[in-house]
Amino acid sequence: MGEHPSPSPAVAACAEAERIEELEPEAEERPPAAPEDHWKVLFDQFDPGNTGYISTGKFRSLLESHSSKLDPHKREVLLALADSHADGQICYQDFVNLMSNKRSNSFRQAILQGNRRLRSKALLEEKGLNLSQRLIRHVAYETLPREIDRKWYYDSYTCCPPPWFMITVTLLEVAFFLYNGVSLDQFVLQVTHPRYLKNSLVYHPRLRAQAWRYLTYIFMHAGIEHLGLNVVLQLLVGVPLEMVHGATRIGLVYVAGVVAGSLAVSVADMTAPVVGSSGGVYALVSAHLANIVMNWSGMKCQFKLLRMAVALICMSMEFGRAVWLRFHPSAYPPCPHPSFVAHLGGVAVGITLGVVVLRNYEQRLQDQSLWWIFVAMYTIFVLFAIFWNIFAYTLLDLKLPPPP
Repeated sequence: MGEHPSPSPAVAACAEAERIEELEPEAEERPPAAPEDHWKVLFDQFDPGNTGYISTGKFRSLLESHSSKLDPHKREVLLALADSHADGQICYQDFVNLMSNKRSNSFRQAILQGNRRLRSKALLEEKGLNLSQRLIRHVAYETLPREIDRKWYYDSYTCCPPPWFMITVTLLEVAFFLYNGVSLDQFVLQVTHPRYLKNSLVYHPRLRAQAWRYLTYIFMHAGIEHLGLNVVLQLLVGVPLEMVHGATRIGLVYVAGVVAGSLAVSVADMTAPVVGSSGGVYALVSAHLANIVMNWSGMKCQFKLLRMAVALICMSMEFGRAVWLRFHPSAYPPCPHPSFVAHLGGVAVGITLGVVVLRNYEQRLQDQSLWWIFVAMYTIFVLFAIFWNIFAYTLLDLKLPPPP
């Protein structure tokens, strides 16, 4: 997919600042300034008294006189911000956040207030878009509940970097599955093969001291039926979410779900191994579905009720398969088949940390009190699980299956 034909908001704003400086006949020559210096110079032109504020009237005049340098939707957002300040002034920090594309929580509130004054047509009504633009618009309506956020994303997205995280993880999972399928000569219900647990990537309760297994188990799947659903959900849900929220945030939710899944098994199903990426997948899908429900009226994706029902049915079928397999007679007694508890750990991460991430598009998560509450809860759970793994197995005198 090619880049969006219009420049990104940050680039347009920077070009605008440079143009205004060039129009000043008495401006002294100076070395190239950092982006923050551009905003300072531009702000000082309208704040000769160095008060730290400029009037919304002056701000509107600046936007209207140089509107050709801004994307249309970006200009609408900036005008909405100007209209939302009841005191008639904009502080320097809001101005910097605005021009550098750093949208704080206070800036979001101002945008939401000013959005009531926007009168332009919705992004969905625009005509003459090419395939790339239609795809970006489709992703915006699939994941974002507010029209102002959809417009902002549509103007800002450049496909650089591409959604590499989910694609890379998916390709690695498929590659490891194919390798194991060839080496075991079995692709359906690989987990029933007597040598399946000998792989060094699988989490096994006897080998829980090998810390990498709490993460690498995602590259091992019970069979092609297990891998297939996880891959489909990762690509259909994970890739669009990464396109909107970025690899860092989506990767954080995914990895947190994976680690929570294996730790949950080590606490609640202590004798069972773990395989599959369901912890991370269920974290992403649960967060996405919860975000849709919490913003039902704002989400404009087509057939959302039917699609939610299909997603829930698929997740329930996969969870049912995992429960059945866990209690099916084992192919390598006395060790049972892999646990299903990792699915529940992923759901718990999705409806806590995941929801906060998806509800705060381009906002600083550190400004959200719920974010810190859920981070603290997750940290406490991880610490509890670590101490549980160190001491509980011995104190309970639990009889574990032998190592594979």
